[in-house]
Amino acid sequence: MHFDPPLESATLIKRYKRFLTDIKLPDGSERTIHCANTGAMTGCAEPGNIVWYSTSDNPKRKYPNSWEISETAQGDRICVNTARANQLAVEAIENGAIVELSGYQTLRTEVKYGSENSRIDILLEDEAKADCYIEVKSVTLLTDDPSVGKGQGYFPDAVTTRGQKHLRELTEMAESGQRAVLLFTVLHSGIEKVSAAHHIDAKYSLLLKQAQDAGVEVLCYKAELNNTQMELNQAVEFIA
Repeated sequence: MHFDPPLESATLIKRYKRFLTDIKLPDGSERTIHCANTGAMTGCAEPGNIVWYSTSDNPKRKYPNSWEISETAQGDRICVNTARANQLAVEAIENGAIVELSGYQTLRTEVKYGSENSRIDILLEDEAKADCYIEVKSVTLLTDDPSVGKGQGYFPDAVTTRGQKHLRELTEMAESGQRAVLLFTVLHSGIEKVSAAHHIDAKYSLLLKQAQDAGVEVLCYKAELNNTQMELNQAVEFIA
């Protein structure tokens, strides 16, 4: 995924009303930009962080700029635009960067499935093998607890009933004989390994273990992030 023009930088003043962010530009002026992330953004939105933003040429947009990457005081870069996770996953699969998901004839997105009326993020199909149902999750929470080692990332960063539903749906697919995959897209440059955040959402952690026991695969791939491109290209370890 390439940014044309390249992302520009500013300083974060505050994020508010879920979708809005105020930034200070290098010339000292202030601007309001759009924030696509409605989640907790724990550790990703500290005042004073560097904001890397894109610019849309759509004249109908009230706020033409979008917050794409947050750069922390420690120098870590974090993709905060939640729409990018699925886009990066699709691009990586189509480019063969995720070897475990290669070899399928067709790729579709947002396909209805499951008994709880969900939409799967990515569905891979091939006449010669079982369909592959892929749920994509963005990992941006890095712990500062030295007891768990450097680079430990967690999902989720808040209780997620929606994520719990997705795990139940994936489990159902695996039990029915289809291939089911939970794909963690690591969008934080400081994260080197991923675990379920039992301390944040114990039910999600339990459902994830049950899903794995039922045959759901867990894959983790990390993105390279800079002001000209994002690319999902590095496998990282999932620690149960």
